[in-house]
Amino acid sequence: MDNNCIISLRHVSKVFDGVTVVDDFNLDIKKGEFVTILGPSGCGKTTTLRMIAGFQNPTSGEILLNGEDISKLPPYKRPVNTVFQRYALFPYLNVYDNVAFGLKLKRIPVQTKNRKGETVTKMVKLSQKTIDEKVARALSIVDLDEMEERDVSTLSGGQQQRVAIARAIVLEPQVLLLDEPLSALDRKMRKDMQIELKEMHRKLGITFIYVTHDQEEALTMSDTIIVMKDGHIEQVGTPEDIYNEPVSAYVADFIGESNIYNGTMVGKKKVRFLGGVFNCVDDFPLNEKVDVVVRPEDVVLGNPGKGVVDGVIENKVFQGVHYSFSVAVGKAEVIARDTHDRAVGSKVSVHVAKDNIQVMHRDNLENEYRDACITGEGQVMIGEDSFPCDLTQLLKGSHVEEEGSSILVSKDGKRYDLKDAEVIARVAFDQVNMSDDLETGKAQGRIVFSVYIGDHYHYIIRTLDEEEDYEADSPYEWLNSDVVSVDIPAKAIRLQLKKPLEDYEAED
Repeated sequence: MDNNCIISLRHVSKVFDGVTVVDDFNLDIKKGEFVTILGPSGCGKTTTLRMIAGFQNPTSGEILLNGEDISKLPPYKRPVNTVFQRYALFPYLNVYDNVAFGLKLKRIPVQTKNRKGETVTKMVKLSQKTIDEKVARALSIVDLDEMEERDVSTLSGGQQQRVAIARAIVLEPQVLLLDEPLSALDRKMRKDMQIELKEMHRKLGITFIYVTHDQEEALTMSDTIIVMKDGHIEQVGTPEDIYNEPVSAYVADFIGESNIYNGTMVGKKKVRFLGGVFNCVDDFPLNEKVDVVVRPEDVVLGNPGKGVVDGVIENKVFQGVHYSFSVAVGKAEVIARDTHDRAVGSKVSVHVAKDNIQVMHRDNLENEYRDACITGEGQVMIGEDSFPCDLTQLLKGSHVEEEGSSILVSKDGKRYDLKDAEVIARVAFDQVNMSDDLETGKAQGRIVFSVYIGDHYHYIIRTLDEEEDYEADSPYEWLNSDVVSVDIPAKAIRLQLKKPLEDYEAED
């Protein structure tokens, strides 16, 4: 084991009621590191933190601290302290007493002589002087000097958060665990506290393990970021590595703003997306389906015809040092940043240098359409074709107001108008039905790729307008260049809103 490693998780899993929340988690954390576990709600990040703290035991695996297994130790026997999301301060105690609470309970070993002159070890309380000195130092680190007598209920959210941190660090833990401690603060205070937390980490020199779903916090403060997905580690790396070299579209989408597209390799180091062919530095097999990631700052806008594809500026926002543009390229949206102003409605070309195009494997077994939208008839539009779908999957217990409507009604009567709502639509490959009867499907396309995989064929069907590709698994054989129709059962289309459902609440 690395002597510089303080925390190690070895094949750690946690199962609740038959559901695996953390699955075979393996991780080493170095002494003095600021490590952030990043991921959406429900990915297992807080459960991982609670297992390190001792509030939950792993179902299987080991948690090592300095090489010793602490998986079964109770929290009070672990040299770690936790700052919770809700702070958990004692409202009836002032600042000093909140910070000193743990010190007053603490016992330390002291060597002394008994009546027989033998050396024995006794557990004794800390002296009042020692407690005062430790509390004063902790409050100084969190910039709350001279506030010992303040009632915690009179403090601002940021000040309460500092009290919670002071109470944790005053016990001098080897590891400080922080469970989304900034989530209750407003945006400006969060940004200020990000800087202050990083400075506290520098002053203390101990290991911080921080849990958040906020990618800005992770990028601002961390030495190492762990991106989690569905209980698994998706990627571990420095903020620069995670941002510049994401291993998947999931990571790219979670870290920073990204343009993510379905692409197809059409030649050696050539990838087709946005309806055009771009040079890239990644080499994949011909016709392989890939994910393509382009950061907004890497999109180069120019005069029409000068780039790879052309588009129209649909929206712009001035953000101080640059403009953020939304460019429509066919049905797709490209987010671009530029220091030069351009008028909404103007035509532009879009180009991306090959070094700035991240191409990665698609390991999923489904089609993913990130630019789909809901029509006024309650169908999902993929490219130029619309398919019946089940809108009620977006809200448990809901129903559609009437057949052929985009109005979704919750069980308590709230109405949501999903017309033109942007969604991500996903369809498993084996749910895409192909037919040589061109009238039976909702879309038509030409087979551009086929491969036999054990017991079935895998096809790529490109629509005749070359707007979209459908991947399909079928036991039947077709020939490349055959024209077929495509149909998808409504229940097979899984939908995910790009914006919160509350944004579509309809007026009565």
